[in-house]
Amino acid sequence: MSEIVNRVAQSKLITFNLEDYYPKGERKVLDIKDWLYEGFILREKEFRAHVEEHDWSTYQDAYVALQCSSDAIIPGWAFMLIASKLQPYAKKIVQGNLETLETALYQSILENLDVSEFSEKPVIIKGCSNKPVPENAYLMAVAKIQEVAKSVMYGEACSSVPLFKRKK
Repeated sequence: MSEIVNRVAQSKLITFNLEDYYPKGERKVLDIKDWLYEGFILREKEFRAHVEEHDWSTYQDAYVALQCSSDAIIPGWAFMLIASKLQPYAKKIVQGNLETLETALYQSILENLDVSEFSEKPVIIKGCSNKPVPENAYLMAVAKIQEVAKSVMYGEACSSVPLFKRKK
């Protein structure tokens, strides 16, 4: 009787898990809808009063997404004013929702990622995640890794989908 061999464990396949790069820290959304007259009109004097009265220290070391959930047209300076107040406290500030924030965080991480360990090796980008990894992070990861990898797959070692294979 032959011994059962775990060929996946013995392979040169490298698993890349985006969840491992998930930045720690609180995420917060600042919705300015309530700072607008009737939720739709930005009156500069009243808006600036809200900005001055707001406790910005509650965003200490947080990642912040700025948004307006109403259909109001917000001038660009309004979000810039808020960002200037958040700057001393927040780790990162974006205009948009939480997915926009997560995408911006991963973009920064993946742009600076050293992929030399994947050079001429088969890589599988792990598909399942318990953390909110944005879909765009997978696109950025495959673009970055395929620059150096022999091949790139998606999923799990037991059931992966081939995405890229370097031509010989």
